[in-house]
Amino acid sequence: MTDAITVAGVTVDTRHWIGGERVASAGTFTDHSPIDGAALGEIARGTATEAAAAVAAARAAFPGWAATPRAERARVLHAIADGVEKRLEDLAMVETTDNGALLRSHRRGVMPRVAHNFRFFADWLLTLDHEDFDTRGHTNHVSWDPAGPCVLITPWNAPLMLATWKVAPALAAGNTVVLKPAEWSPLTASLLADIAAEAGLPAGVLNVVQGLGSEIGDALTAHPDVRRISFTGSVPTARRIAASAAARLTPLSLELGGKSPLLVFADADLDLAVDLAVEQYDNAGQVCLAGTRLLVEETVAEEFTRRFVERASALKQGDPRDESTDIGPNIHPRQLDKIDGFVRRALADGARAVIGGHRGEGQYYAPTLLTDVAQDAEIVQEEVFGPVLTLQTFAAEDEAVRLANDTRFGLAATVVTGDPARADRVTARLVAGTVWVNCFFVRDLQAPFGGSRQSGVGREGGTWSFDFYCDIKNTVTAPKGWQDHG
Repeated sequence: MTDAITVAGVTVDTRHWIGGERVASAGTFTDHSPIDGAALGEIARGTATEAAAAVAAARAAFPGWAATPRAERARVLHAIADGVEKRLEDLAMVETTDNGALLRSHRRGVMPRVAHNFRFFADWLLTLDHEDFDTRGHTNHVSWDPAGPCVLITPWNAPLMLATWKVAPALAAGNTVVLKPAEWSPLTASLLADIAAEAGLPAGVLNVVQGLGSEIGDALTAHPDVRRISFTGSVPTARRIAASAAARLTPLSLELGGKSPLLVFADADLDLAVDLAVEQYDNAGQVCLAGTRLLVEETVAEEFTRRFVERASALKQGDPRDESTDIGPNIHPRQLDKIDGFVRRALADGARAVIGGHRGEGQYYAPTLLTDVAQDAEIVQEEVFGPVLTLQTFAAEDEAVRLANDTRFGLAATVVTGDPARADRVTARLVAGTVWVNCFFVRDLQAPFGGSRQSGVGREGGTWSFDFYCDIKNTVTAPKGWQDHG
């Protein structure tokens, strides 16, 4: 294999980054662009050998990085953010080519957010503290001690942003990292390794290994020297990781699937409700938080549907590099087959496609809205992860809440209403890690993020991230004068 490929005019090294060096593998896998299916190049295919080397490098680098003063760690993280901003256009172009998300989104929102992830956790680290408290004259002091090498396994739908949600707090906390990006979108993780090295991050503190699913993942998650595992992805993969980690009781953070509801009450601003509903097609529906189940009060359902169809039909689907495109391709032929299978089975069971319901050209799936679906139908209960929404109606508030909570997931929910009292009542009863009222996808890193039920374990963001990536210690000191009692 060649050591590097050129993607959108950007040179990307296709080897692993282990211990501050580029490392090749005996085997490779082919990375394709979802835009046109073209092969982008051969990527180093890691196995248990590369997994062990990466963990060993992380373990060796841990004592030095853990002992690095907070201010110096924060400085390096800010330097990484500077590097991201310097290479923002490169990162945006490579990621759009690699995973098919809109270039305009990468330029204006996603890549600036990547830099912000590093800056936020660098700054939060410097303020991380807990006020000492007294117990019968004894002083309690709480500290956050670095835990050790962390394995971070990240998804393909927002590769770099979701990776740095994990990498930034793990590094800020004083840990070392082995990052395993998704095999369908591995390229920007390699660029991140370059940026981190240029920023002065010591060798072995960040390692990046590529590979195919469990072929390398099992070796990483079962390694005895790993002290934390953070995973974003599917429930079945999370079960496998949890079983692997259980043997050593390695702490886990899991952000998993969603089947989130979007509730529209009759007193809502319908134009706002329609805008929020259409927004659920963002990133070709490949968003874990998406409110894919539209629950609309029956008295306004007909008018809501009419306005929705008008707005959704105006969306432009096509090349994500085009500024005017609203919906790009789905990531992989296998994912497209999965989406189409869900829709075909739903239609066979009696669902009606108000719009869409079919494939487009290449790896594009038409934005779809299905009605006449039963609450226990597969299309209502299982995550599709594509541009497919369902619409159900309800007659009263209690029914809306019952339908909203009637899945095995609990990642997010959106409530659209003009009644503040109703908003308070409904949000209090919803089972979800995040609830948005009259808005969607407003995400502040100081707030907790995660899911309930089978949508995940643990929370990310602010102090919650440090609570996970650290061993929390309480030191209790006797009253003054104890030194005299030796």
